[in-house]
Amino acid sequence: MQELENKKAALELLQNETNEKLQDYRQQISILQKQIDDYNKPALTPLQLDDIHKAVESAVENYSFSDCDNYEVDFSLDYDGRVQLETIDLQDTYQLVEMIVDKVHNLFKEVDCPEDDNSQVNTQTVAEKII
Repeated sequence: MQELENKKAALELLQNETNEKLQDYRQQISILQKQIDDYNKPALTPLQLDDIHKAVESAVENYSFSDCDNYEVDFSLDYDGRVQLETIDLQDTYQLVEMIVDKVHNLFKEVDCPEDDNSQVNTQTVAEKII
C-alpha cells in the first residue's frame, strides 16, 4: 500500500512539473508569436504614435454625431404606452472612416516599395492598412 502511495505521489509530482514546463512553453510560444507578428510592422516612435492618436481624435471630433440623418432608429411602444427608442444604428460610417484615413494619411508620405510586384497596382496606402 505504501509503495502505491509513493508511486502516486511521484507521478503527481511529475505531472505538476510537466504542467509548469508546459505553461512555460506556452508562454514562450506566445512571446515568439508576438515577435513574428510584429516583425513586418513598421516601427514608429512614441511621437509618431501620438501624432496618429491626435489625427484620429481630430477626425472623430469633427464628425457630426448630432446630425440625425446619420442614424437609423426604431421606436416601439412599451407596456405603459410610452414611446421608447428600440435601436439606433450609425449610418454612413464610411464618412467617418474617410475622415480618419485622410487625417492619418496626411501624417505620412507614400513611397514606392521595391518588394511590391509592379504587375499589380496597390492603391491601398500603409495608413489605410493600419485602419
